[in-house]
Amino acid sequence: MSLSTANGISHNPSPADNFPNFKEVLTVHSCYYWNGTLYCRLINFTHMRYWLLAGLLGAGLVAGAQSKKTSGNPVFPGWYADPEGMIINKEYWIYPTYSDKYEKQVFMDAFSSPDLVSWQKHERIIDTASVKWANKAMWAPAIVEKDKRYYLFFAANDIQNNNEAGGIGVAVADAPQGPFKDLLGKPLLDKFHNGAQPIDQYVFKDKDGQYYMIYGGWKHCNIVKLKADFTGFVPFEDGSTFKEITPKGYVEGPIMFIRDHKYYFMWSEGGWGGPNYRVAYAMSNSPFGPFERIGTVLQQDSTVATGAGHHSVIPVPGSNEWYIVYHRRPLGETAANHRVTCIDKMIFDENGLIQPVKITFEGVRKNKLK
Repeated sequence: MSLSTANGISHNPSPADNFPNFKEVLTVHSCYYWNGTLYCRLINFTHMRYWLLAGLLGAGLVAGAQSKKTSGNPVFPGWYADPEGMIINKEYWIYPTYSDKYEKQVFMDAFSSPDLVSWQKHERIIDTASVKWANKAMWAPAIVEKDKRYYLFFAANDIQNNNEAGGIGVAVADAPQGPFKDLLGKPLLDKFHNGAQPIDQYVFKDKDGQYYMIYGGWKHCNIVKLKADFTGFVPFEDGSTFKEITPKGYVEGPIMFIRDHKYYFMWSEGGWGGPNYRVAYAMSNSPFGPFERIGTVLQQDSTVATGAGHHSVIPVPGSNEWYIVYHRRPLGETAANHRVTCIDKMIFDENGLIQPVKITFEGVRKNKLK
């Protein structure tokens, strides 16, 4: 019995008498490689028409797959959006939103990789069973490692006014893969302030060690000062708690980071369900702005994908490499929730300006952390 593929890779398994149900030559219909395993659909069986063959790791069969040099896009299978990327314990981690109807968004998965090529899925790191006040629309995770514990900020219920239950919550775990448990037993933030819907939270650590939460939908963005234990907010010196920092064009999905003593503020524009979703940015000398829009960083490419947006960034320690982790909609997909998680390079010029990102099918090169 021989197995063959269109690209000429072949494999000779054990004698046919080890497979009593299969008396004919088997032909490989199609294959794909994922996380160290080659999956093939075989046809022309005597007693079976189709069979999913998994776990064939023979050297001849996977020689090409094992030499994979890039992450590929999407980086892992499934409908996932709003990815939060970071490095934990010398591994890359991505925490995305499960992209489906709001009523089915009742859990979150996470993914980890030592090299950006091989990814491990960590299922249901949190769900509504552990967050009693949440019942749908669990969105946009933000992860913080602090004092050997892991804090997961998330939005739930997509509240439309101050009379509805929901908002932004925080959960805690002893490991990055969870399980995460509700820290407060109620939302951290459950009201609109300055017109900002309480969603799309991002937690930012400033140079002095102070943590801020930057958040907001409905075209408004606020920054708040977090208590050291993440159980609430600390008023600013002027007595206010919610400072609006909304730049021109802002819709949702804010993030912030520091590079060369400058504060970079990035956000998503356009409608998340449409093809023109995109990412823009601004720079300032302060986390409170002012932030003047500089330009578009990430957007659709008619030859690759549409709806590229709601991102995060990963700086690689000890290098000048930066990655942008984002979601996009594959060509031909029109369903709003058919979004996949991708990663590409993000490049700065000599003046610190972010160059437009080229979205790719290849993704980024294999890069094992040291």
